[in-house]
Amino acid sequence: MFTKFDIKWGYNNVRIKEGDEWKVVFTINLGLYEPTVMFFRLTNSSATFQTIMNTIFRDLITDGSMTVYMDDMAIHTMIRPNETESDHVARHQKIVIQVLKKLDVHDLYLNPKKCNFELPHIDFLGV
Repeated sequence: MFTKFDIKWGYNNVRIKEGDEWKVVFTINLGLYEPTVMFFRLTNSSATFQTIMNTIFRDLITDGSMTVYMDDMAIHTMIRPNETESDHVARHQKIVIQVLKKLDVHDLYLNPKKCNFELPHIDFLGV
């Protein structure tokens, strides 16, 4: 069983360390702009965001219940021996609730149009 989530505004949820904003300053027509959050083409922003996601979901990634690549997440469970279908669904839903709580704690938001719940198969990263 699979559930797929897509985080909305992934990089823009990561605050640049206070005091380091000057390192990413750029010029706009009104003067200098010091962003307070990471943006896409900033060096190492991809690696930083992936590290944050790996840290937040480390327990679920380690036990094999979840795969995270940048802002795309897949929860995957298989029915265990001697487990009923309803027990499997309940276990899967428990993991989904864990993920949603962690997203809430870390102020990460989902794009509902790209979320799918309890499917027998999914396309993940276009595969």
